[in-house]
Amino acid sequence: MSLPDTRLLAARQISQAAPVATRRRNSQAWLSTRRTVARYALDYLFLVPMLVLFVAFTIWPIVATWIYSLYSWDGYEPLQKFVGLANFAEAARDPGYWTAFAHTFTFSIAAIVIQVPLALIIALVLNDRLLYARNLYRILIFLPVITTTAVIGVVFDVLLDPSGGAVNTALQHAHITPQPVEFLSSANLALPTVIGIKLWKDLGITMIYWLAALQTIPSDVYEAARMDGANAWRTLVHITLPLLRPFAAIIVLLTLVSSFAAFDIVQVMTQGGPSHASEIMETYIFRYAFNPESSTPRFGFASAAGVLFGLAVLGLTLLQGAMARRAGSMRGAH
Repeated sequence: MSLPDTRLLAARQISQAAPVATRRRNSQAWLSTRRTVARYALDYLFLVPMLVLFVAFTIWPIVATWIYSLYSWDGYEPLQKFVGLANFAEAARDPGYWTAFAHTFTFSIAAIVIQVPLALIIALVLNDRLLYARNLYRILIFLPVITTTAVIGVVFDVLLDPSGGAVNTALQHAHITPQPVEFLSSANLALPTVIGIKLWKDLGITMIYWLAALQTIPSDVYEAARMDGANAWRTLVHITLPLLRPFAAIIVLLTLVSSFAAFDIVQVMTQGGPSHASEIMETYIFRYAFNPESSTPRFGFASAAGVLFGLAVLGLTLLQGAMARRAGSMRGAH
């Protein structure tokens, strides 16, 4: 067979084998695609229960609240009486709404001014490796965080009871007060008392935030400062606090947002009383929706009040995100 015939035969064999190879590659690619799709489909299948619960208990309540806020609805009858923004206007004109709003932010201001710096001081003390039993102290301070709020409320109700409570008994025996103090039934003392208990309960979580931030400071920095002759105060002012600054904005805003969740402690201890002196936004909404002063619940009005408050919290959340990004960029710069 001549050389041109050999080349022609080889080319013919290659041309016949090419479709077979192409089909084989396509079959393998299709099989790989099916396996990939099946694997990802199985992964997403496990997410279905979570997505159903998320939609049912998070997305739908939010959407429903916005819908209900546009109706005069008692929670039982069908949605028929559309009032538009009338519920929002009524809430904005209600002095009780703004009083509850102010009380809610009083909790937040107290958390920022008292809880955050106090937790920082405690974290600095408990971060000392030479401190004996420091882990025990951490547990004791964090213990109220994981304690049920109802239990804390009942215990403090007993302790602050004007008739035989341990706190009033101690104050009278020490001749600090001549008569029992009405901590929870006084219009002037109810709100500060509940705020103080709330700060005590949440102090541990803020302390954990600060301790976590302190762990990010390299020990070499402190070693270098000691070698340069810096004392404890100079080390704190010129090393520790500046390195904690990027975390401070995040911790402050986390504490700020968590301070809004005070419904449980207020409801257990005072139910917003006396005469709404300790009422916050959550108890205000609860009072109109589930414990109405009149005989008919006002779910529509309560929903509008909740939407207004939710918008305020949303604004703070957006602010938190912006400040967290700024803090992250500052940390990256260091």
